[in-house]
Amino acid sequence: MKVTVDKAKCCGAGTCVMLAPDVFDQRDDDGIVILLDEHPGEELHVTVREAASVCPGVAISVSEEG
Repeated sequence: MKVTVDKAKCCGAGTCVMLAPDVFDQRDDDGIVILLDEHPGEELHVTVREAASVCPGVAISVSEEG
């Protein structure tokens, strides 16, 4: 799995951080997403997919590498 974020689309809702704090964080000044791990472990895949699906700004993309 490879995770990418589009900071221009991020609205700073923070849902991704609440769901997957090992993968996402937010900037202190404006809440925009920070990607901590673009290749999260398999144990986080379901959670990361959920974070991408509920992102109100559609700022998170997940691709399967293989």
